[in-house]
Parts: sequence; structure tokens; C-alpha cells
Amino acid sequence: MTQTPVSQIDRLIGIMARLRDPVQGCEWDRVQTFATIAPYTIEEAYEVADAIARADLPALRDELGDLLLQVVFHARIAQETGDFAFEDVARSIADKLEARHPHLFGEDTTERTQTERWETLKAEERAAKGEHSAVDGIALALPALMRAEKLQKRAARVGFDWPDPSGAADKITEEMAELDSAAAQDRLEEAGDLLFAAVNFVRLHGISAEEALRAANAKFERRFRAMEQLAGDNGRDFSALSLDEQEGYWQAVKRGERS
Repeated sequence: MTQTPVSQIDRLIGIMARLRDPVQGCEWDRVQTFATIAPYTIEEAYEVADAIARADLPALRDELGDLLLQVVFHARIAQETGDFAFEDVARSIADKLEARHPHLFGEDTTERTQTERWETLKAEERAAKGEHSAVDGIALALPALMRAEKLQKRAARVGFDWPDPSGAADKITEEMAELDSAAAQDRLEEAGDLLFAAVNFVRLHGISAEEALRAANAKFERRFRAMEQLAGDNGRDFSALSLDEQEGYWQAVKRGERS
């Protein structure tokens, strides 16, 4: 008799069950908890984003697999405590997608845009969970810049926003002065206020602060490595150069990029 092939999802779920076996499983996997693997889940999501940014499709395939493993891992832990299993996770998101697309899976024939439908349905979902503030439901674990932008966008939906970027620009100037004059115990708070104001400013220009800073990081790293290389090619130890000499290499790298 020909054996029916096992789906790769079922195979993965089976592997995780074997790894988590309390007697014969992997000694590392079987002692993990939601909390101990949460950092790995976040890390894998960033590695997916990195593969996309590099347009590396083989890497993206592998990183998506690593991310899927995290979902299966969490679901297995929950199954062991009788709370839910992988099938329940899949059912939950399938139900949510159908509910959020009533124009495709239901009877919504209104002329609302997809964004309007989505936001309305998400607001209804938050209300059903007892979340009534405009800023409820924004995950605490998000990167700080991303969470700041989400908080600001939620506040803007109920009218609490600058009418144009000039107000946010003035706020940046104000926060810079407050940081300069702050007492030692207040400097962290004032620095946070300055960064929050900067996020507001770029958001009002239609720019994602998280994406902008990611691009700036990449540009700085690229130019810094090029400076080190250029100094080395000239027989110089970059760390031994004066700041003016280092700046000269920085400008040389920038000119090289423009040309």
C-alpha cells in the first residue's frame, strides 16, 4: 500500500512534539517557555526583514522557515498546557482575515476603502476586548521608534496632532534646549522627549522613522567601513588619525559615492 505523504506542516509539528517530549526530547527545547523563546521570535522576524532588504530570496525562504518554527514552538507549549494548538492559531488568523475582508468573504458592498474597513473592524475588535482608548492594543515589545509612530498615528485619528510639520519642528528645538539644561536625573526623560518629537516631525513628512533610521544606519556603516578601507590602502591606521584627518576620509568617501 502506498503511504500518503505527510504535509511539511504536519512534519514540522511532529518534529516539535518530539523535541518537546519530556522524557526523550531535546534537553534544551523541552525546558523552554513562552518567555525564554520570545527574544528568538523577535530576532527571527528581523532576520526575515533583513533578507527582504537584501533581496536574497534563498535566505528569505530559510528565514521564513525559522520564523514559522517560532510559531510552531509557541503553539506546542500552549498545547501541552491545554490552552490551544497550532490548528487553533491557524483558525484564529483565518477567521480574522475573513472578518476583516467582508467585501470578499461577506456581504459588505459599501464604497469604503480597504483602509477604512480595516481600521473600523480593528476598532470593533479592540472594543470587544475591552480596549477603549485610542492608544490601546499597541504592543509594548515593538521597537521604540515604531511604537512612537503608532502612538502618534492613533492620537492623530482623534484629532490630537500638529496641523503641519512646523509645530513638530518647534517642539524639537524646545526639547533640545530642555535636554541641554536638564539635571542629571532628568536627562533620560528629556532625551526621550526629543526623540519622540523627532519621530513626530518625520511622520508629518510622510516618512517612517524606523525605516529612515534603518537606512541611515546602513549608510553610516557603509561609509565608515569605506573610510577604514581607504585609510588602510594608504598605509594609515584609522584609529590613530586625528579627527580632522578622519573627517577628510569621510568626505572622500562621500565624494566617491556621488561620483
